[in-house]
Amino acid sequence: MLARFPGRQPPDWLRRWLDDGLGGVLLFAPNIASQAQLRELTAELRAHNPDVLIAADEEGGVVTRIEARTGSSYPGNAVLGAVDDTGLTRRVASSMGAMLAGCGVNLGLAPVADIDSNPENPIIGVRSFGADPERVAAHTAAFVAGLQSHRVAACAKHFPGHGGTSTDSHVGLPVVGASLPDLREADLLPFTAAIGAGVRSVMTAHVVFPEVDTVPATISGRFLRGLLREELGFDGVIVTDALGMAAIGDSEASAEGAVRALAAGADLLCLPGEWAAQWRARDTLASAVRTGAVPAARVEESAARVRALGAWARARPVSAPDPALGAEAARRGLLVDAKLPLPGPPYVIDAGGRMSSVLDDADASLLGVLRSRAPAADGVRLSGPPGDLDALIARGGTRPLVLAVCDAHRRPWQADLVRGVLAQRPDTLVVGTGTVHDAALAEGNYLGTRGSGRTSLEAAADVVLGRP
Repeated sequence: MLARFPGRQPPDWLRRWLDDGLGGVLLFAPNIASQAQLRELTAELRAHNPDVLIAADEEGGVVTRIEARTGSSYPGNAVLGAVDDTGLTRRVASSMGAMLAGCGVNLGLAPVADIDSNPENPIIGVRSFGADPERVAAHTAAFVAGLQSHRVAACAKHFPGHGGTSTDSHVGLPVVGASLPDLREADLLPFTAAIGAGVRSVMTAHVVFPEVDTVPATISGRFLRGLLREELGFDGVIVTDALGMAAIGDSEASAEGAVRALAAGADLLCLPGEWAAQWRARDTLASAVRTGAVPAARVEESAARVRALGAWARARPVSAPDPALGAEAARRGLLVDAKLPLPGPPYVIDAGGRMSSVLDDADASLLGVLRSRAPAADGVRLSGPPGDLDALIARGGTRPLVLAVCDAHRRPWQADLVRGVLAQRPDTLVVGTGTVHDAALAEGNYLGTRGSGRTSLEAAADVVLGRP
């Protein structure tokens, strides 16, 4: 089991579970105040179980746990894929691995190996290396090699592919019509490359592929045993995506997903965050083994894989992190289709993404970054359609106008905002902080960041202001 807990100190029940041989602990931003505090926390967890896997979602860009309070020092996959320098991707992943290893985290739940094949996808987008399967495969392998150079286990996700969905599995059950030949032709290529690069773990997708099976891949023996184990030859640890997500629905009242995932071939179960739900999962799994619903041999097989991964993942940095690599990648990954820099500090209408959900909405945005670099810059943050667009535009006076949006192509109110602002101010610079699938809405006036992580927003601000 991959357990979770609130706060920055492990509760007594978790200490007891660790003493009894708990397989893993998954950390989130609320568990982490600083890297120094994280080192103390991971040391404390290992004092109870030296072989425990300590995991964190550290993808770079908008998905960061260790740097959630500052924004990640590294851009997300969309930037790295756009730059298309696998050497840079490996170095960035290595730097991230050094950071994780130095903090005592030995299972990095990255890279995302999904293909950005559906512009309407609400959850993958900038987390993907791109739309070309071969490019995604090459960068997935490079990322795995870089991260694992510090004995931090990588985790390719979300098998067999989450890129074609139009539903977020956190809130619903995605269904994709791809057949097995379709998957072999595209979505599986990055996972095959990851396995070839020696990836130590693979995370499942809560996605149904009706052409292959009627249940989500996370609980499908056809996908986990048949495709991943037998056909692709993966012998590492299979990790489930979070079982509390709506697509599976485990809770205080049910642990059916945990049991079915284990029976299907998963090895490490990412439990819901609530304490009662984790106890329910523990007791339900134990009962399933006692009654024979899940064979004891199935548990022993997974436990052996988890122990083997813990023995291998003796995280130790072999070099120091180099955050400057993140800034370099973010700058190289910009899509510039505009005359820049602007002639002066702009007025900003900011409906774009923010660098971290933990940080203040205004400060952790393009508007906030521009203000920090040019105090004369001003503007407003929007979370929905403006009530009076004319008045909003008028606030900017004669100053250069910047409009920040995030994937306006799939957010009708943002697409309307782009059209409305450009109709009145054709000189407006539109900054897309998402996938750049919305670039066609502002041809000749567009700057794309390929993500709203800190480094990407900073790179955009520097180009807008003409800073070196």
